[in-house]
Amino acid sequence: MKWLWVFMGVLASAFILAAPEPQRGKPITLLMVPKIKGIDYFNACEKGAKEAAKELASVKLIYEGPTEASVERQAELIEAWIARKPDVIAVACNDPSAIAPTLKKAMARGIRVITWDADAKQDAREFFVNQATYEDIARTLVDEMAKQAGEDAPVAVVTSSFTAPNQSEWLKRMKAYMAKRYPKMKLLTVKPSEESLELAFKVTMDILKAYPHVRGVFGISSVAFPGAAEAVRQAGKKGKVAVVGLSTPKSMRDYVHDGTVKTVILWNPVDLGYLTVYTAKALCDGTLKRGSKFIIAGRLGKREVRGDEVLLGPPMKFTKANIDRFDF
Repeated sequence: MKWLWVFMGVLASAFILAAPEPQRGKPITLLMVPKIKGIDYFNACEKGAKEAAKELASVKLIYEGPTEASVERQAELIEAWIARKPDVIAVACNDPSAIAPTLKKAMARGIRVITWDADAKQDAREFFVNQATYEDIARTLVDEMAKQAGEDAPVAVVTSSFTAPNQSEWLKRMKAYMAKRYPKMKLLTVKPSEESLELAFKVTMDILKAYPHVRGVFGISSVAFPGAAEAVRQAGKKGKVAVVGLSTPKSMRDYVHDGTVKTVILWNPVDLGYLTVYTAKALCDGTLKRGSKFIIAGRLGKREVRGDEVLLGPPMKFTKANIDRFDF
């Protein structure tokens, strides 16, 4: 069996070197797969994707994903679609390694593969549509926590899962930045919440009980952040424990207005979905290829391409002063 896996790897590599010939202006079918359907964040991404597909007219968009944050469900969905041979598959990956064989299989069948929101292994896709650099997000989160809780604050992290690629990268860079910029800030624990609001609430409550001296909690997924905020609110810790994280304005609006949360950090997920569709079309048209420095993406204008990443831009901050202006 080992020789078979080696052969398949060579086949996938050969495909990457000899991708399908670009066909500018050709109508394309795009399968866009979120980590999970039905939550505010990915609903906003879908809204942007549909907007871009309508503008481009030549893109048939299928936005389909699992109802739980499961790499197995993602792989099953993609496997079912490989036989239908869409022109492009774009995936927000729940696990960068576990999804890779399925994505390589798609590429070996002549399907273009990109990732968005959360990456796969580099040899399992052509480009990654990145909402912001991992470094920018990590620094913004840690700087905001230092500002609110103090540079010597004992803090905890509630993440989605230990295999989620973006959360893992953010956390790695957060730890490195803390050690360099705020050496007295102490990370007490990291707990997964598996994209469950109820579990994020529970593990934050557990943190507040186990570490009564904690002064800050990071919620680094769109579900972990509101779950952590609700725990701090119900525990009567508002103003005593800072809650800093990544989520949508819609999910966090009440917590910002009542003072449980001061700042919500994110990018515009509507724009992320929009940029992903433009990236898929540019790839098929041949205007996005290795060595490209930028793409033109409709109302977003020129967006930087850095190596094999298409960058949306720096993270945004939502506060009491501006959060009501955003409806995602």
